[in-house]
Amino acid sequence: MSSRKALIRRPSPRLAEGLVTHVERSAVDAGLALRQWEEYARTLRAHGWETVEVAPVDDCPDGVFVEDTVVMFRNVALISRPGALVRRPETAAVEEQLTALGCSVNRVREPGTLDGGDVLKVGDTLYVGRGGRTDAAGVAQLRAAFEPLGARVVAVPVSKVLHLKSAVTALPDGTVIGYEPLVDAPSVFPRFLPVPEESGGHVVLLGGGKLLIAASAPRTAGLLADLGYTPVPVDISEFERLEGCVTCLSVRVRDLYT
Repeated sequence: MSSRKALIRRPSPRLAEGLVTHVERSAVDAGLALRQWEEYARTLRAHGWETVEVAPVDDCPDGVFVEDTVVMFRNVALISRPGALVRRPETAAVEEQLTALGCSVNRVREPGTLDGGDVLKVGDTLYVGRGGRTDAAGVAQLRAAFEPLGARVVAVPVSKVLHLKSAVTALPDGTVIGYEPLVDAPSVFPRFLPVPEESGGHVVLLGGGKLLIAASAPRTAGLLADLGYTPVPVDISEFERLEGCVTCLSVRVRDLYT
């Protein structure tokens, strides 16, 4: 049967020093952040996901945002080469963990840059955000890694937010959702549903129509409930201060077989 594993990484004691690009820096409560991270992990487990904790990188303030270190397609991992130089030490432990899980591992090579948070999977289509932390060489390497496996790679512009998945994610039926003022090109997506809150554009598919969503998006949660989904809210306020969202804090590995 297919896997339901979620890679997570404990917040660094230096979390408050994390990079910010599109927001004003505000104070981060490291103790509260740790409690929120623990509740996030508990929520994943409560909905049938086995959490796999990657070795911490205490000298990397942004290491908790583990999604940026890798892109998964089926059982193949493409280890990223982050666009921010200070984040590049984050990838080694993720590669080690995925190798131990039995994934086939490739790597983005210099001079390309690619952040995992720039890649949105909708079926076999990989939308990749171009313009922030991911460059043209990174997009080309993503295409070279996954198109032979049946993926379709579509580059889309990103200028208003840190990563593509800071603007949009997708519902189980493939509809892309996002807060429209922060989406560069909603017409790229065959089906696009605008949501009323910035953080409402970020969901993690837990299975069975359940959607992990930030507690800061109650109106969007109501909209999704009206569509027949079950929102599962989690408070990630301290990570939102650092441009984080619910997708950033885990890497869901669904296509390993046991």
